[in-house]
Parts: sequence; C-alpha cells; structure tokens
Amino acid sequence: MSNRLFQGIIHQMKDAVDRVIGVVDENGVVISCSDLAKIGGTRQGVRDEITYSSEPATSGGYTYKAIGSGSKAEYIVFVEGEDKQAERLALILSISLSSIKSLYDDKYDKASFIKNVILDNILPSDIYLKSKELHFSNDVMRIVMLIKFIGKNEIIPYQMVQNMFPDKNKDYVISVGENDIVLVKEVKPNFDASSIEKIAKSISDTFGTEFYTKVSIGIGTAVDSIKDLARSYKEAQVAIEVGKVFDTEKNIVSYENLGIGRLIYQLPTTLCEMFLQEVFKKGSLESLDRETLMTIQCFFENNLNVSETSRKLFVHRNTLVYRLEKVRKLTGLDLREFEHAITFKVALMVKKYLTSKPVKF
Repeated sequence: MSNRLFQGIIHQMKDAVDRVIGVVDENGVVISCSDLAKIGGTRQGVRDEITYSSEPATSGGYTYKAIGSGSKAEYIVFVEGEDKQAERLALILSISLSSIKSLYDDKYDKASFIKNVILDNILPSDIYLKSKELHFSNDVMRIVMLIKFIGKNEIIPYQMVQNMFPDKNKDYVISVGENDIVLVKEVKPNFDASSIEKIAKSISDTFGTEFYTKVSIGIGTAVDSIKDLARSYKEAQVAIEVGKVFDTEKNIVSYENLGIGRLIYQLPTTLCEMFLQEVFKKGSLESLDRETLMTIQCFFENNLNVSETSRKLFVHRNTLVYRLEKVRKLTGLDLREFEHAITFKVALMVKKYLTSKPVKF
C-alpha cells in the first residue's frame, strides 16, 4: 500500500525535479522511482549503512536519507547526485513522504481505526463502511484488555506490549494514554474465560519479573461486532475501577466476575448513604470492632456455616454464636438468617464504596 502511495507522489514530482528520485523499503528493494526501470532493484548495502543514521549519506552517485525517525528506518529516499542540491532534495523528499505516510496511516491503519472505535471517535454509521474499506474481519470474536502501568516507568509500555503480541492481523495494541495500553485480542467462539485470565497473568508476570513494573489489568466481555469493542473497552475500565474498591488484593479483574460490586459502583453516593441509614441504627456499624468484623468476614466466606467458621477461627462454637448475637443486638441483623446476611454483606460493600468515593454525583 505504501509503495503505491510513494509512487503516486514521486510521479507528481517527476517534472518538478530534474533528477532521479525514489524510495527503498525495509528489504533494500526500490519500491518507487521516477525512473520506472529501476523499480525492483536492490540497494541493501546502502540501506544497512544508513538504517541507524539520521544524517544523509552518499554512495554510487546517489544521496540517501531515512524517512521519519527512530532506531530503525522503515523507508529510505534517494536522489541522484552527491552534491548539496541532492542533499537538500533528499531532506525535502524525506520530510514530505514522512508526513504523507503519517496522514495515510492515520486514515487507513487498522489500529488507528480500532482506537477511534473504542474511544467513540467515529460515528456508528461509519464503522461498517470503514471496516469494509480496511478489509477488517467483522465475524470474529474479540476481547478488550486495558493494561494500566502503575508509577513511573523507564520502559516504553506500548513497545513492550507490542513485542509480546506481534501478530498485527489478529491482535491490536493501542496506546490510549501515557501509561494506558489497550490490547484487542482475537478469541475463538468457544474460548475459555480462564485462558484470557492466563494471558493477563502472563503479561503481569512478565512486567513484574523482567522489568519490576506493576500493572493493573481490566478485562471486558467478548464481542462479535466491531462496534461493540467500545463497550468491551468501557467494561475493562469499570473492571479496574471497581477492583480498586472491592478487590484491592487483585491486579487482574474481569468485568464478568465483578458481581454485585458492579451494581453498587454505578449507584449515586446519596442513594448509598440513604441505604446505610435505613439498614443500620445510627452508629451501629461503627461500633463493631476489628475482631467482630473479621469474624463476620470469615462467616460469609464459609457460607454462613457456624461449625466450619468456628473451626477456621480456632474458637469454640459458643464463642462464635456469642459474637453473632452481639452483632444482632447492635445492628438488628441476625447473620445466621440468609436475608439478613445478604443485607449486611451489601451494606459492608456500600460502606467500602463510600469510603473510596466520597464525592457525590
């Protein structure tokens, strides 16, 4: 696609420049030239010499200049001659083609297209047309992961994630912020959710062990339509935010596993405050000491089973019953009854939510 773009520009410049001009690709092959007979020829030796240099170079009667900047140039322009005029023309040609290619890639590149989709920067009516234009498969399932890099990092997040997922035809790595990277991963229709979490864990472990960098990863739900990628991205964002409140010990959170925390997170804080006031007597929740709260947590984790909870806590059954009775007297809720236990569990989560997010909507 780039050779057609370059050839079109060079053809238009042919009459304005009285010298042979052209472009060499990453393999050292001439892909565009004002002298059509030279297209297809190789100049690998010159390419190897100039690849890592930002300065023009001369060889064999031609002046060469890399297009763009970076540790390794993808394309190199050449101009007939080794004089100052050839050097100036090479610089102008390099800047012009670099700018044109950047605009072209932004308009037609699949990754740019997906970025516009997930950020809602493209009209829904245009998504289908653009996907057809880019030959973008619309009949495969994809899942969105949001990878947040925590703290200051010496590494380049985008480049590192890109190296982990080099297949640009199936997986798309997109930078949406200085420390936020989105991975759009293609999955099979019958994929196992645990396999996605394994991929996320692999990403987390790699950055943690090799680069000593902490990441937080949110996983959206799988979608089978390009326009729904925006929804999966928002779900990944919500997963991370809700995880900060209710699953603080986890750095990988899936939207599908958020449970009731997802509902609470979307409630107005004023409504949450009213709920707490209605459920508890004034100050009754605050009057519970740390030991009692730990007992309640263990009781919930063991499915309201008194015998199992007392065994896990290494306390006598009667001691546990006494503590639960104490909770009933303070709050009016008997945690041995399922409905009361559910109410108390939700209330604790609401309290945690309010503590983490005091600002009212």
